[in-house]
Amino acid sequence: MALVRILVDGYSLLHAWEELAPGKPRFSAAAREELISRLTHYYDACGTPITIVFDGATSAPTFSPFPSTREVEIVYSRSGQSADQLIERVAHRLRDYGEVLVVTDDVAERETVASVGGMSSSCLGFIQTWPSRCPNWSGTCKKSISGKESNSSALVKLCSHFHFSGPPAPADSHPIK
Repeated sequence: MALVRILVDGYSLLHAWEELAPGKPRFSAAAREELISRLTHYYDACGTPITIVFDGATSAPTFSPFPSTREVEIVYSRSGQSADQLIERVAHRLRDYGEVLVVTDDVAERETVASVGGMSSSCLGFIQTWPSRCPNWSGTCKKSISGKESNSSALVKLCSHFHFSGPPAPADSHPIK
């Protein structure tokens, strides 16, 4: 089956990826924006939709200037609900459409995702593939949010490491409702 979506535990990846927004608190808007920007570039090169899930809906309106799109979704959990719960639910719902890759350092979450047929990666494993597969990556790629063109061949190689291919799930079957 083809990979249909990458689900990212936003704060888990932020805590592990210290090079993002150096000197900024991991829960800061600047750190979240840098993560969203990097993962948007990742989508641009790979074409596999990404959902970034953050804990905490109470301040969600101030979280990001980036719009949430079908291609790069930015989701905040509601009060009383964790990002882990959302990710596990989405992984379960998408299993009929293809493979899902979950990026998190939460071992219990990775085991739950595996139990429903999904794939998972530790944050460090995901981060370590970036420089080894993309030594010349400059932080830009084929299509950015602004639509500007640039070189993305190294990032495409990174994406091929995870075997990203295939269309996203049908529009009428959106898993987060």
